[in-house]
Amino acid sequence: MTLVDSNVLLDVIQDDVRWAEWSSAQLAAAFDRGPVVINPIIFAEVALAFDNQAQLESYFRPSEYQRRELPWKAAMLAAKAFIRYRQRGGAKTSPLPDFYIGAQAQAENLTLLTRDIQRYRAYFPEVRLISPN
Repeated sequence: MTLVDSNVLLDVIQDDVRWAEWSSAQLAAAFDRGPVVINPIIFAEVALAFDNQAQLESYFRPSEYQRRELPWKAAMLAAKAFIRYRQRGGAKTSPLPDFYIGAQAQAENLTLLTRDIQRYRAYFPEVRLISPN
């Protein structure tokens, strides 16, 4: 199963000049490999690109995207990642969405399709990533 990060989805939805081609190809490959997963955080981040709930729901058809809740185990993983972030000088005062996404990928042993490799490699090194070289 592949958990797909919002940056990849937004590249495709917004036809990003730099990343749309790569993201589209990787998303198609993820569908070929098996289930593609999103969570409520990814859903919310992508919602910014749509005008209403109906459009958003139409994009994330249940026949294509498996919607999964965050597992409870991910809470501690996200908290520990956030602590390391703060110890390294991070300025945010609450865990970033990427920490929950990375924690879910780790907790559920999901492959993560993303362009944001630095944060995930730094805080979730065990997670298998599909990312640009």
